[in-house]
Amino acid sequence: MQIQLKRIYDKRDSSDGYRVLVDGMWPRGMAKEDAHIDEWYRDIAPSKDLVKWFSHDRERWNDFYEAYRRELRDRDSTLAQTLREHANEEGLTLLFAARDEECNNAVVLRDFLKRTR
Repeated sequence: MQIQLKRIYDKRDSSDGYRVLVDGMWPRGMAKEDAHIDEWYRDIAPSKDLVKWFSHDRERWNDFYEAYRRELRDRDSTLAQTLREHANEEGLTLLFAARDEECNNAVVLRDFLKRTR
């Protein structure tokens, strides 16, 4: 299973495989034709309330991590299974807009995809 993370503003690479935006909102300043995405999975993003509460505050990271994992467990597993299939077949790049590359929803989603089946 190959899953990598990348900011949507970063340059596309041939090793990206299947590119999926996993944010609930479209990234500021990014034209859709410049994003080079295969899919936009808004429904797998954290809830708006959770994102608003977290507000990219690193002191809230551990609580955000656990709360988003709970949301992922409680959702329809079809999207997660589709992402796992892409990761196994051609490689998967989870795209996100957050400036913080270590504490964001794509990190949680990657870990969730790797640890649960």
